[in-house]
Amino acid sequence: MSENVFDTLKERGLIAQTTHEEEIRELLGKEKVTFYIGFDPTADSLHIGHFLQMVVMRHMQLAGHRPIALVGGGTGMVGDPSGRTDMRQMMTVETINHNCECFKKQLSSVIDFSEGKAIMVNNADWLRNLNYIEFLRDIGVCFSVNEMLRAKCFQTRLEKGLSFIEFNYMLMQSYDFLQLYKQYGAKLELGGDDQWSNILGGIDLIRRKENAQAYGMTFTLLTNSEGKKMGKTAKGALWLDPEKVSPYDFYQYWRNVGDDDVCRFLKLVTFLPMEEIKEYEKLEGAALNEVKERLGFEVTKLVHGEEEARRAQDAARAVFSAGGVSADMPTAEIEESKVGDGINVVDLVVDCGLLPSKSEAKRLIKQGGLTINDNKVTDFDMTITADELKGDGIIARRGKKAYLKITLK
Repeated sequence: MSENVFDTLKERGLIAQTTHEEEIRELLGKEKVTFYIGFDPTADSLHIGHFLQMVVMRHMQLAGHRPIALVGGGTGMVGDPSGRTDMRQMMTVETINHNCECFKKQLSSVIDFSEGKAIMVNNADWLRNLNYIEFLRDIGVCFSVNEMLRAKCFQTRLEKGLSFIEFNYMLMQSYDFLQLYKQYGAKLELGGDDQWSNILGGIDLIRRKENAQAYGMTFTLLTNSEGKKMGKTAKGALWLDPEKVSPYDFYQYWRNVGDDDVCRFLKLVTFLPMEEIKEYEKLEGAALNEVKERLGFEVTKLVHGEEEARRAQDAARAVFSAGGVSADMPTAEIEESKVGDGINVVDLVVDCGLLPSKSEAKRLIKQGGLTINDNKVTDFDMTITADELKGDGIIARRGKKAYLKITLK
């Protein structure tokens, strides 16, 4: 382990907070450290916020350290209140188990889980069958309610109401760290910056129960240059599942980031060498378009593989070069019965998912931002016929960069 991975993470702008900066750096420089990140199965796919943490795990793994990917089959039954203004919807055990299985496949695209390289565990193994009274006597006694109420993750919820089930979440996550320390020798917990209070709880529990020192490190949340959280598209979250967000749309999301953000994202979510990124930082204006293509390709390759990344890039170039059509561009089909003698253009683009609502569609038309086959739509009452949608269909475009081919089903 020549270069210290702590320096790599810091140089790339990934580290937000550390519990013991010098000690963590020294630890990562002199021994193979087992560390963990938890992923609660709140959906059947990970999203781009999780991906940032997968990239961190990969950096750590490449430097010789051993990741534990902890899937929250137990904590998912309670729901993390961190960063939320309302209580999460309760999920069935079947849904949680299904989501955990989906996570395993996606995590394996970036993390090497071959023998001895990384471990994947589920906290359902030790949380679901806990005896509540024993847990309170053994673990609950280590926590001060006064200190917990000062934690940021709880403070944001106190005004609207914090349920007692959620109040237990910090104890459960802290217990995870204790179990992973005892079973696998995990000394370091990593997570998004919203996990800081929960990580501190685990470190304190290990100190109390094992008389040992553990460590925590949190990472930057993905935001743009204006400080707005990234990962949202017109259709919702930027999921890693290709069924939810196509590789083309995924590529386009990164291809279309702002000029001020592109090099920062290259540092955060790709493995391009810093020397190369520093050269890109010297560019500006139109010259950054190639850099954005590189960003889109690299991130899509990591998530969906090189072949899909190449197809997405080729499709985007074909579409943009001459307003052309590509077999790999996003496509939506509409039932002929819905079209009838003709369908209103506003209804069409909303039904097909190009825009989230009729009001959005009308606003875009008013601004001159919606085109059909490169012709600007100026009339809210414009209709599209079934004949126009047959064969290759039509190309609808939102703004300059979001294309959708619409055909008849």
